[in-house]
Amino acid sequence: MDLSVLRSLDVEGVADPAARALIRVLLGLIEQLAAENAALRAENQHLKDELARLKGQPPRPTSRPQSGPPGAGTNRDVSSEQPRREPRTWHKAAKLPALTITRTERLRVDPTTLPADAVFKDLERVVVQDLVIQVETVCFEKEVWYSPGERRSYRAALPAGYSGQFGPGLKSLALALHFGANVTEAKLHELFAQVGVRVSTGWQSDLLSGDAAAFGAEAQAVERAGLKSSPWHHLDDTATRVDGQNEHCQVLGNGLYTAYHTTQRKDRLSVLDALQGGRSPDERTYRWDATAEAYLIWWGLSAAARQRLGSLPRDQALDAATFDQWEHGQTAWLGPQQRARIREGLAIAAYHAQTDWPVVACLVCDDAPQFQQVTAELALCWVHEGRHYAKLSPYVPQHQARLDAFRERFWQYYQELLAYKQQPTAAERARLEAAFDVLFTAETGYAALDARIALTRQKKADLLRVLAHPELPLHNNPAELAARRRVRKRDASFGPRSAAGRWAWDTYQTLAATAQQLGVPFLRYLHDRLTGAGQIPHLADLLTARAATLNFGASWAVP
Repeated sequence: MDLSVLRSLDVEGVADPAARALIRVLLGLIEQLAAENAALRAENQHLKDELARLKGQPPRPTSRPQSGPPGAGTNRDVSSEQPRREPRTWHKAAKLPALTITRTERLRVDPTTLPADAVFKDLERVVVQDLVIQVETVCFEKEVWYSPGERRSYRAALPAGYSGQFGPGLKSLALALHFGANVTEAKLHELFAQVGVRVSTGWQSDLLSGDAAAFGAEAQAVERAGLKSSPWHHLDDTATRVDGQNEHCQVLGNGLYTAYHTTQRKDRLSVLDALQGGRSPDERTYRWDATAEAYLIWWGLSAAARQRLGSLPRDQALDAATFDQWEHGQTAWLGPQQRARIREGLAIAAYHAQTDWPVVACLVCDDAPQFQQVTAELALCWVHEGRHYAKLSPYVPQHQARLDAFRERFWQYYQELLAYKQQPTAAERARLEAAFDVLFTAETGYAALDARIALTRQKKADLLRVLAHPELPLHNNPAELAARRRVRKRDASFGPRSAAGRWAWDTYQTLAATAQQLGVPFLRYLHDRLTGAGQIPHLADLLTARAATLNFGASWAVP
């Protein structure tokens, strides 16, 4: 279709109101037909691809362009990063002051190449970094003493970190490469063979997925300290396959730590598990109280169904076995949805009543349903909200212009919120609240855009949580970037193959990400722990000390 006629059409310039309204209806109809046509084309292509697959033909290339014109469908770039970013000038940092000279070698000029009148003037310094990988095979001669009276032998112990015929240097390097640099087990074994280290694949697998209790305890201490460091926390999730089965990795953290927990499901109960140290479903607790009742009313559970809960002891923590037994006796009147909502409500109430783990006051997340009602407050991600508008693909030029104009106003308002965070005042808070209503009550005449604006308007309280708590971030990028660490690991190694492997992925990725956030080299950290040197403080202690200087919850401390 030739769009030149539509581009030259000035709808607002039409004098007759009826004709103007009719033109708007026709433009909307064109938009609808274009969207339906694009959907049919996509479905047709999908069917062609499936037929080609069944015939054994090679699949169509799946590479996607970085960007495309409006209406390009799924190949369009829907990232909302570019419009919200300010241009930055890049400066190369000086690296020489941070280097420690380990060896100084004087290089001399061959005297035979010098003329007779040459005179020594100075030394020119050139600093070069290098890496030497050298295999060290140590033979420990352990003294053995025997006591005839006790009829037992006494043997000298190996140094800390040496076990299974391998030392702490090799172990820490293997763990750092596998979990910090995403080197696969096969490539790691290949690297060791190339440098002359002889290890079995079985020993290597045991090392990478073994139950290192000390590391697990420190990872849990990190999460506990992290939850204490702030009343708000980022949360996101990404897929993880465990032994070929689809599971989900919950990514929790703030600017000081990141914790990973792989759960079997992607629901509110899994979110609660992640907020309590990654507990198992058998460790869940339930509580029938006012908090649970408020949740069930919010969800719309009938009064008759809520009355049935009167058989449960009120204001008491129930373990999973006790609650399961009660629920089993209610199968005659409880449907699947009712059981799920009751279980969620009582688990949320138990979470807010428990004292084993710090209770999160506010989650910074996207608008996925499993995050709702878990905490007292939600702070929704503006970048995620902006992506909804980037996904719109108007066909009519007038609608394209209106979408571009609205997105420009959207990100301008975002910049105003950023400025408010730096200097919050009551007057500016009131102005921004009013500006939100103006921006998200506008009607553009583009039906898809107007519907999207209406959906954003319904999230006003959660999108403007920053007005009450200026220290809250406006986006969930830290959690999405942390989830990308799991995605990169998943791309390289596909997924763990056992419960032990799942534990190792979660534990070591928690430690690797948190060490990086605290400025601790992961390789040095691993070597310090394996040798018992104790030169690097516990990550939880570093986190707590750093949190005391940042005061993430300033506005929560104000009555």
